[in-house]
Amino acid sequence: MLIGKPLAELQNYRPALTKQADFETFWEQTLSKHIDKDPKVTLTKFDFPVNQLEVFDVSIEGFNREPIKGWFISPRGLTTPQPAMIHFDGYGGGRGNPQEWLFWPSCGYPTLVMDTRGQGGGYRRSDTPDGPYPRDSQASGFMTMGVMNPETYYYRRVYSDAVAFVRAAKQLPNVDASRIVTVGGSQGGGISIAATALSGEVFATMPDVPFLCHFSRAVEMVDTYPYQEIVNYCKVHRTKIEQVIKTLSYFDGMNLASISNAPALISVGLHDPICPPDTVYAAVNHWQGPVDVQVWEFNTHEGGGTDNQIVQAQWIKNLLARSR
Repeated sequence: MLIGKPLAELQNYRPALTKQADFETFWEQTLSKHIDKDPKVTLTKFDFPVNQLEVFDVSIEGFNREPIKGWFISPRGLTTPQPAMIHFDGYGGGRGNPQEWLFWPSCGYPTLVMDTRGQGGGYRRSDTPDGPYPRDSQASGFMTMGVMNPETYYYRRVYSDAVAFVRAAKQLPNVDASRIVTVGGSQGGGISIAATALSGEVFATMPDVPFLCHFSRAVEMVDTYPYQEIVNYCKVHRTKIEQVIKTLSYFDGMNLASISNAPALISVGLHDPICPPDTVYAAVNHWQGPVDVQVWEFNTHEGGGTDNQIVQAQWIKNLLARSR
């Protein structure tokens, strides 16, 4: 059974950051070397049997200019630039099919979906290999891939892809480049935090029960996957734990929150055994911009489900209205 802190303690839970001295330099050099200011975007019209929407099969140059697949789904008939959503997927999933991403387009927002390199063997397929290798979708094992060095760690590539998608979104038809919003649940929530922090070009973000936050606390608290992948690795590589934790610090949503100033709506399930509330509040309480928290008191990792989508839709609608 997950035993965390009471809500009153969580609201003030602000553990020390674990940022290394070269944290900002590491990311500045990564992005300047491995992705372009205006990444190459290829749009191919996709025949989709919903007349109210236009769908494009997307390829965007991400980390090392490697092509990352995605979907661009837009309400048909737009004539002026509109706020746009960028959606990142949960752990083990990929871009799947277009009909799996219709909520935000149905709200009127052009929506860009990023495939997650190498994943898609868990519950929704991916069409993007991890790098130039003949590597198809995998089911798990990403949490420790290359973990002995931040330069080789898997999420260095994923976070760079996400920043490339933010930059690329500004090139897409009928997208207001000044009002781009990141959204995603679990791993997608963690990637949303990273894309927002590292790009500096996001209008607002809505991470839902975010993963990839406060790693050191997560591996102490839970015996559930995906964090358990790190635990299992450290059981074997017990003399290298310090280096593992050091590498993870460069990718920790808590540390990234400390350089994020966009408005945020972050959700948390107080009974969540996958992304425990301590880890979510660590990011919340280091956030440098305005942040609202949607608490789902009796929910686990599903959080608020479709109810949370309604909360998000109303929150971003109000925020956009105030920005005019």
